[in-house]
Amino acid sequence: MTMARLLLFGGKGGVGKTTTSASTAVWLADSGLKVLLVSSDPAHSTSDSLGVDLGSEPTPVEGVPGLFGLELNPEAKLSTFMPKLGESLSGMSSSPFSALGGMGGMFDQSAKEEMASIKEEVDSSELVLPGLDEAIAFDELLKHVENPAWDVIVFDTAPTGHTLRFLSLPELIEAWSGRLLRMMRVSGGIRSMLFGRKQSDAMKEELERFRRRVLHVRRVLSDSSTTSFTLVTIPERMGVNETVRANVSLNEYELPVTGCLVNRVTPELDHPFLQRRRTEEQAHIAELEETLDIPVTTMELFDSEVQGLERLRNYGTLLYGEPKTLSEELGPYAVGDRLKHSIHRGTYIEQGDGVEIINLHFPGLQREDLSLRSEEGVLFVGVNGREHAIPTTSPAKSTQVKAKLEDDILRLEVPLTE
Repeated sequence: MTMARLLLFGGKGGVGKTTTSASTAVWLADSGLKVLLVSSDPAHSTSDSLGVDLGSEPTPVEGVPGLFGLELNPEAKLSTFMPKLGESLSGMSSSPFSALGGMGGMFDQSAKEEMASIKEEVDSSELVLPGLDEAIAFDELLKHVENPAWDVIVFDTAPTGHTLRFLSLPELIEAWSGRLLRMMRVSGGIRSMLFGRKQSDAMKEELERFRRRVLHVRRVLSDSSTTSFTLVTIPERMGVNETVRANVSLNEYELPVTGCLVNRVTPELDHPFLQRRRTEEQAHIAELEETLDIPVTTMELFDSEVQGLERLRNYGTLLYGEPKTLSEELGPYAVGDRLKHSIHRGTYIEQGDGVEIINLHFPGLQREDLSLRSEEGVLFVGVNGREHAIPTTSPAKSTQVKAKLEDDILRLEVPLTE
């Protein structure tokens, strides 16, 4: 069973991903974990499911101690994530040199033809890459995954096609950014005249930085020590077909798919119509069990909509059993009856002889990915350039802190002072 700090639930729209994600998050929080429920659904289904208005920052869910929720808004972050290349290029006419008036004569005919052909390739409409919004959502998600303050992060993903589109993004970026950089090289001085030298250099730097971050997110998603992906579907032909295709594609990208949940199965009732439907559904479920190489779990159709904390808790109990308070230690802990996960706390603090020992779970990270510093008594741990403040009992100085990374656990010994 895969150990994870990031639980993803995905599938086609309308199969109960949000219900499954929300009930899982509530169940884990009821077990004593600090949980962040994240959604990238622009329809705000997670807010509706919980009955809480969620924003772009972690918001406490009233009635569930330890549970926070947020809804990502990739479009709002798009303007700060990358330079507005589209605006710059859209200002160029079909002939980029026309913007320079008579100065266009400085360039020979071959350079002009080359620039014109690249301009056609790199139309401003192409600058909105398929999967760009997913890239921003996953990059924002990664910021929270790398924060040991959270024990588990539950991610209600967009429909499977969006996730797969993001996974193919690094290859698209290679070709896309290559055309832009080629345009900059060929244009020479015109690039500075059109964009300004500082802006054009910033474009190049941002393109490369963006490419590296997308690659890093994909590495995290394919790391079985960090991530677990559960496919959610319904027992209908279209749902089965998409689930089988998604499983193949996710395996090609080496994402750790650990289970499949089939929602809305018709109960066994004494009615000809319902019996015929159930027989057909059971055949679809049998096909999934035979085709997929992962456990397949079923959930019968409820007689009422699953919305609000009470019904989410009932749903979670059917999936995982009664919640039991977990130990304060890091774990891992095997949880769940029908749908199973192995989860890990993010932080465990213990007292030693004159020191406070802070254990932080950083799965899959290397020593060079981490940094440690202090400022005005506050200790900061950096993960891939993002810093997280670590609460300490006494004011901390990084030069006095003993740090050791072993088996994905960063152990910090902070001296206690009076």
